[in-house]
Amino acid sequence: MNTNVISTSPDVMSGTPVFTGTRVPVQTLIDCLEAAESIDDFLEGFPTVSRDQVIAFLEEAKERMIVAIT
Repeated sequence: MNTNVISTSPDVMSGTPVFTGTRVPVQTLIDCLEAAESIDDFLEGFPTVSRDQVIAFLEEAKERMIVAIT
């Protein structure tokens, strides 16, 4: 993942991957999307995460998926 979007540190959420500059785990976004919540719903609940961070994460995930299946 782009290091500007996601970070891990043993001092932040015990090393769980979070959106950089926040304590919001990336898994929280995935869980929200799986529950059919919108990106806007997620951003409303987690205002420390920017829309740019969410979009960059999703674009990177998409690219990795494409590479994995080709």
